[in-house]
Amino acid sequence: MKLVNTNMKELSAQNTADLGKVKYKQYGKYLGDFVVGETYEHPRGMTVSAGLIQDFSTTFLEANPLYLNLEYAKALGHPAIPASPMLVFNLLLSLGVQNDSEKAYANLGYYNVQFLKNVYPGDTITSFTKIVDKKERGEGKPGIVTINTIGVNQRGERVAQYMRKIMVPPAPQGYQPPKFIPSSVDVPPYSESVEMEIPDFDAKKWPKTVTRPDTYYEDFNVGDIIVSPNGRTITDEHFAWTYRVGNTHPLHFDRLYSQGLSGAMSGDPITYGGLVFAWLLGLAGRDVSENALADLGYTEGYHTQPSKSGETVYCIHRVLAKEPVGTSTALSDHTSTALSDHTSTALTAHAGAIQFQVIGLRDIKPKAALEKYGADLFIKENNKKDLGKEKIPEKIFEIERRLLIRARG
Repeated sequence: MKLVNTNMKELSAQNTADLGKVKYKQYGKYLGDFVVGETYEHPRGMTVSAGLIQDFSTTFLEANPLYLNLEYAKALGHPAIPASPMLVFNLLLSLGVQNDSEKAYANLGYYNVQFLKNVYPGDTITSFTKIVDKKERGEGKPGIVTINTIGVNQRGERVAQYMRKIMVPPAPQGYQPPKFIPSSVDVPPYSESVEMEIPDFDAKKWPKTVTRPDTYYEDFNVGDIIVSPNGRTITDEHFAWTYRVGNTHPLHFDRLYSQGLSGAMSGDPITYGGLVFAWLLGLAGRDVSENALADLGYTEGYHTQPSKSGETVYCIHRVLAKEPVGTSTALSDHTSTALSDHTSTALTAHAGAIQFQVIGLRDIKPKAALEKYGADLFIKENNKKDLGKEKIPEKIFEIERRLLIRARG
């Protein structure tokens, strides 16, 4: 098809602006816009390139060669370098911001984050959210909305899913809701287990010289507290990365918007929490996940304090549980994972699952934090009031994660 395109002629000088026709656009949903049971397909989608995979891995300090080294990835059965789980998670969450949380006051938590299928260069991710619960707290007060979100690739295969709770304000007086078109895609409820795919591989051909010798399954013991020494100072690069992964909330890149808020969120734009999450896991990569074959999931994740440019973040891991693959005992009371029937039986002898508690800190080194707060660092912040304890101002994040880690044998 060809279209003849002639030069434009200036028209504005001959047309007086009619202020009666001003249309103020807005995005996101107020509390009343959420309808339990409805599903929404989020706009845009994102095609993942090899460049995005590499840029994300290097910017967010990824140490696992699976997400950096093509030959290593091939040795583990992958056709190309896969996207890191943190990149997939950030894309999935960010694509849903316009529909789910662009008007939200706060993200209250991540739950049951699971990765079902690898994402490779050329894959296109789209995102769907189902509204599973809404709790209203009275006239004029914000409520709490619970959502299930899934990401699928261009073949309609589910690649990841998670649950999130958000605090959403009621609509202001005179608000006229835009038209929301529910999707026909069904988002099923979470089950006790999901099937994930891990490529087949030959354990005898595993590279053994590109990772540290002390991060295999056998090197972790229940109760270990693993202190990663390096920090990462957040800079204004977070503005660009927020939209690069698709997050459209102005809180993270519009200074006039954030200055108009009150409380802890006021002032300079807040760093999007998914990026803080990624930096924290990256900081611990050389100590915890360098020999991981897969991220099995995350749950009970809370940003306990906002983060901004200029702050330096640090990470601590604590080993909660471990078991070899193939045992019948569940690692936790949270969602368990069943490996696909197509997965190599070599995993049974050559890998194990480990569950960690992750603690994120700001502007205090982990050693100093441990000396100052001791075991209180590992108590959930939301539980401290009932225990008569003070919250820790330097603690910015807490979550539990589970990794499938190579065994040395």
